[in-house]
Amino acid sequence: MPIQALIVDDEAHARTRLRNLLQKHSDFRVLGECANGFLALASIQTQKPDVVFLDIKMPRMNGFELCRRLPPTSRPLIVFVTAFDQHALQAFEVHAIDYLLKPFDADRFDRTLNHIRERLIAGSAPGSDQRLSSLLEDIAKGPHPPRRLVFKTEGKLVLVKMDDLDWVEADGNYLRLHVGPVTHHVRETLGAMEAQLPTHQFLRISRSTIVNLDRIRELQVLFYGDYSVLLKDGTKLSMSRNYRERIESMMNR
Repeated sequence: MPIQALIVDDEAHARTRLRNLLQKHSDFRVLGECANGFLALASIQTQKPDVVFLDIKMPRMNGFELCRRLPPTSRPLIVFVTAFDQHALQAFEVHAIDYLLKPFDADRFDRTLNHIRERLIAGSAPGSDQRLSSLLEDIAKGPHPPRRLVFKTEGKLVLVKMDDLDWVEADGNYLRLHVGPVTHHVRETLGAMEAQLPTHQFLRISRSTIVNLDRIRELQVLFYGDYSVLLKDGTKLSMSRNYRERIESMMNR
């Protein structure tokens, strides 16, 4: 018997693409498509699909709200489909929840289908996935201070623990994240990065540099009030005098 799938997304082209990809697999059957959460709620309750490909950001009722309205004992398997969302991706990683990050390719989609097959063969019946219940409880509590940074680069997701991040430098429209001997090159602005990092641990020391305060070995005073910032691994960074008061205040806490 084919695996019964329901597609839920408010964008028509996204629904069409999911349908076309699913139709290439004879063991999957598309029960239907829904353009919003209210239609999806009714369809899930009447058609009882095995799996739902569920967009998160939909008007009036988003994907998380839809899941909360489903009785926990009769929820189908859920594969969340989303554009880049830092908080959501971190939550999915923590709870080991299936998701597809737009735009995804056919290979990534096929890996998700294999995971669905494995879970159904293993007897993951509707309503049995406690990970989804835990995710919904976590989401309902509101955003938590993130412990990881999640970036999409070169078609893959890169997760970096904040405690492992040494320093960040701007590189045109990109950033270089220095994590021990490894450097990640990601498309992001320094201002957006600064907003994500905890202020008690990370400090911007120039227009192009953010540093983890735990990595600083010493500050060397230069001419005209500038500093040379020496890290524990021997890296030497420059701090302009415009940022001097900020680091002095941090060091005096």
